[in-house]
Amino acid sequence: MTNNANKIDKHVGSRVKARRQVLGISQEKLGGALGVTFQQIQKYEKGTNRISASRLQQIGATLGVPVGYFFEGLQDAPSRAAGFGEPSAPSYTADTVSTDEGLRLMRAFLRIQDAAVRRRIIELVESISGGPDLPFEKHET
Repeated sequence: MTNNANKIDKHVGSRVKARRQVLGISQEKLGGALGVTFQQIQKYEKGTNRISASRLQQIGATLGVPVGYFFEGLQDAPSRAAGFGEPSAPSYTADTVSTDEGLRLMRAFLRIQDAAVRRRIIELVESISGGPDLPFEKHET
């Protein structure tokens, strides 16, 4: 084993960090919830220490996401067998929360309780940016 972090370990670690930051949780607080030090969380987030399957499940439960979340946007992932699984999320999802502006926007948006206001904000941003990026089904509420 070399000291260089594996590409997948780095990706998974960056997703742990992004989700932790979106929720406003410190490395120390996450470490406490998992029974590890904040230094261990740092190593997980950098990809220098691998996260076991059981620990990844524990992290997902603590951060409120399924294990698959940590692999979304992974480039050069092994191709899926026909008929199995769904395509991963576009890489811009991880890119958005890795910027200060994206993180601030996501945190502020998640604090909005009124679903109608959230929809209007999305419509405003889409109109400013030139329209929706992806086709979405409209759901009646």
